[in-house]
Amino acid sequence: MPDYCFFKKGKHMAILERSDAEGASRLAGQGYKKQFEEISAPDTQRALARFADIRKEEKTTVHAFATGSAFIALTTGLLMAAVFILQ
Repeated sequence: MPDYCFFKKGKHMAILERSDAEGASRLAGQGYKKQFEEISAPDTQRALARFADIRKEEKTTVHAFATGSAFIALTTGLLMAAVFILQ
């Protein structure tokens, strides 16, 4: 299975095989930024689908950490207020 790398410019995404150095330099010259992820897949459609899954997981993880921290801070604040009032 070939390895694919991803290039992004705004909302546009380009997919190249990792061995295509000429294509990568052409995209970089056009202002595309190489993404960190490299994926092994049988074709570009499956590579793009896996890339989308990875990005969705990252957003979900960030959201979970952000909301979890806010919930803990709010709960702690309410508990401290309740203890202060009851004393």
